[in-house]
Amino acid sequence: MSGDRNVAPVIIKRKKVVAGDGHHGGAWKVAYADFVTAMMAFFMLMWLLNATTEKQRKGIADYFSPTVAMARVSGGGHGPLGGDSVFAENVLPRMGTGSSSLRATADNREKGSFVDGEVAKAQADSAELNEARDMLLGRGGESMVADELLRHIFTEVTDEGLVVEFFETDEAPLFDASGAPTALLRDLAIILERASRVVTNPIAIEGHTAAYPVVLESNPSWDVSADRATRFRELLTGVGLDANRVNRVTSHADREPSQANLMDRRNNRIEVVFLRTNTE
Repeated sequence: MSGDRNVAPVIIKRKKVVAGDGHHGGAWKVAYADFVTAMMAFFMLMWLLNATTEKQRKGIADYFSPTVAMARVSGGGHGPLGGDSVFAENVLPRMGTGSSSLRATADNREKGSFVDGEVAKAQADSAELNEARDMLLGRGGESMVADELLRHIFTEVTDEGLVVEFFETDEAPLFDASGAPTALLRDLAIILERASRVVTNPIAIEGHTAAYPVVLESNPSWDVSADRATRFRELLTGVGLDANRVNRVTSHADREPSQANLMDRRNNRIEVVFLRTNTE
C-alpha cells in the first residue's frame, strides 16, 4: 500500500472546442468574398466608363433596360408592334395633316418637299458639272484640249464637286525652277477658263507637291504648294476668270499624294474643284 501512495496520479484534462466560434469560424470568408466581388464590379465599371464611347455606353444601358425590345427602330421582339419602335419614322402614326421627309402628303408632294427639292438641285448641279467635264475632255464632240495637253489632265466628280487635276511629268513640268508657271500650265489655265463658262459654281484651288528628300534641313513643300496655288489663281484670273468665283486657295504640301511613291513627280499637281452649290 505504501508503494502505491508514492505514484503520482495521472490527470486527464479535456478541452471542449466549439467549431465556428469567433474568428475561428468561416463566416468572415463569405463577407470577404462579397467585398472582393463588389470591388471587381466597381473597377470593371470604372474601366468601362473610361474605355467606351457615349454610343457604346448607351448600347450597354439598352442591353440591361427592360424596354430593349422596343428601343429605337427595332429590337427584334414579337409583340403587338412586331419589334418596331413607335418613334421610327416609317411607322409614325398617320394622323392629322403633317408629313415627314419620307412620308410627304399629297399637297406637299405636288409642291415639292424640301428633300425632293434638295435632291433635284443636287442632280441638276451634277448634270452641269458633267457638262463642263465633257466639254473639257471632248466627250461627245471635238476636244478643247490637244493630245499633248490632255495627258496632263485628270477629272473626277466627287461629293465636293468636279475635280480637275493638272499634273506634271518628268518631261513637262508645270512650274519652272523659279516657281513661275510654264507655257504648259498657261495653256491649261486658258482651257479651264473656257470650260468654267458652262457653270457658275465657285472654285477652289489646291496646291500639291511631291515629297522632298529627308536630307534637307527644312521641308519647303508647304511654302512651295502655297506659292503654286496662289500663282495659279493669279494665272486664272489673268486669263478671264472672275476673281469672285475663287472660294478658297489651299496648300496641301506633300500630305495628299496621288502616287504610292511620295517623290514621284506625278504628285506635283494643281487641283481645281468646281464646288457644288448645295454644299456651301
